[in-house]
Amino acid sequence: MTTEPLVLTDDRDGVRVITLNRPAARNALNRELIRASYAALTAADADESVRAVVLTGADPAFCAGVDLKEAARDGLSYFDEFRSQSCIAAVAAMRTPVVGAINGATFTGGLEMALGCDFLIASDRAVFADTHARVGILPGGGMTARLPQLVGAAMARRLSMTGEVVDAARAERIGLVTEMVAHERLISRAVDLAHQIADVPRATMRSLKEIYTTGSSAVTGPALAAEEQIAFAQHRDFGALGDRFTAVAQRNKEQIGPR
Repeated sequence: MTTEPLVLTDDRDGVRVITLNRPAARNALNRELIRASYAALTAADADESVRAVVLTGADPAFCAGVDLKEAARDGLSYFDEFRSQSCIAAVAAMRTPVVGAINGATFTGGLEMALGCDFLIASDRAVFADTHARVGILPGGGMTARLPQLVGAAMARRLSMTGEVVDAARAERIGLVTEMVAHERLISRAVDLAHQIADVPRATMRSLKEIYTTGSSAVTGPALAAEEQIAFAQHRDFGALGDRFTAVAQRNKEQIGPR
C-alpha cells in the first residue's frame, strides 16, 4: 500500500504550490507534518527556480492547528517540536513571497501559519478562529504580533479572547484576507497572483519583501519576543490539560467536521 506524502508540491512555471496533506485530520500539525512542512518550505526558499510560493491545504481544511491528541499525550515535548523546526516560523521567515490559499478551516496554529504569508486569498468555504485560550494555552507562533497588523488591535483581542469563528466574507471585511473567491477558483486565482509576483525580477521582489518585513518588524519584533517567552513559560507548567483538549476537539468537530 502506497502512503501519500504529508506535503505535496507542484511546480508551475516559477511558482511552487505547497499543500498540507493530512486531510483526514484536517491537516492538524502532528510532529510528522510539522517536520515535513518545515522541510518543504525551507527547500522552496532555497530553490532558485522558485520565484513565489502558494501555500494551501488538502480539502476540507487549511490547517486545524495543534494536534490536540499529540499535545494532550506528549505535553511539553510536543511544543518543543516548534522550537527546533517550526513550520509556522518558517513561513514568516521566507525570503520568497508566499500567497496563502485558504481553502477551509484555519484554526489556532493553522491561523498563525497563514498569518506568516505575505497575503491571503480565501475560498468561500474558509473559516478562521484563534482557539488557543479555549484550549488553555497561549499562542506562541506570532498570533498576537501579526493578527493586529491585519485586523487592528481591538478585533485581534476580540478574536483571541472569544475564540469566535469568522467566515470568509467577514474575514475579507475585517482585512484578514485580501480577497474571497469561489472554492473551485481558489488555487487558480492564487497561482495567477503568484505568477504576477514571479514576473518581477527576483532580486527586486526579494528586496521589496525585505523592506516590508523590516518596516513591520519594528512593531512585531518586540511582540513576537514577548509572546514566545510567555507562551513557552506557560507550556512548561502544562499540567493536566487532556480534558480541555478533549472538549475543544469535540467543539472543533462540530465546526469543521470529524477527523
